[in-house]
Amino acid sequence: MPRNTKQTIPFVQQQLMEAIAQIKEGNTKEDVLPKLETVMSHLQTLATHDHLTGALNRNTLIERLDGELQRSKRTGHTFTVALIGIDRLPEVMELYGQDVTKRILQIVTQEAIHVLRNLDSFGRIGATEFAIVMPTTWLDQSMVAIRRIKENLQAYDWTDVAEGLQVTFCTGLTPNAPGDMADKVLLRAQKALHKARDTGPDSLVQIDADIPDYDPTQE
Repeated sequence: MPRNTKQTIPFVQQQLMEAIAQIKEGNTKEDVLPKLETVMSHLQTLATHDHLTGALNRNTLIERLDGELQRSKRTGHTFTVALIGIDRLPEVMELYGQDVTKRILQIVTQEAIHVLRNLDSFGRIGATEFAIVMPTTWLDQSMVAIRRIKENLQAYDWTDVAEGLQVTFCTGLTPNAPGDMADKVLLRAQKALHKARDTGPDSLVQIDADIPDYDPTQE
């Protein structure tokens, strides 16, 4: 996964120019195809991943969420969505600077992807927020995964990044519900995240699927 377009885009441009030069020189298909395949692979990564962290970008994450909603309609399997927001990141940026802030986002991505399963989708959906789609997973199972990410960040040697630095995050967690659309699931997870942040740093709040309000006039 790319960490910086300044490193990736020039590489892709160079590979493409070399492939074009080979075509002009009359090289065989066998000589040119490997470079073109490399270019296509990197372009695909640039189109689907966040350039800074290597996490999925927002559009791709929502596509994964839409796909999981469709799968759930077919199979009836429950899945969960978690939003995590890095605690006090604006304060960290003011205290340590932009480079440290970027490194924090990269490390959170690295540690989360290390913990999560291959079928889980981890994406950056805001400046300080990430989303996780966890297929065929109940809320209690999701909390285990979130707890493992928290433990990894707690154990991480942040002194390599900045002296005195410690990174935590809040989590909003919700399962899918019948009739859900992607924006509705994300809105519910966002509500849970706001409640977690109101509780304090390193908090987790879960919100179950919406239940219709009781209306006595319907009796």
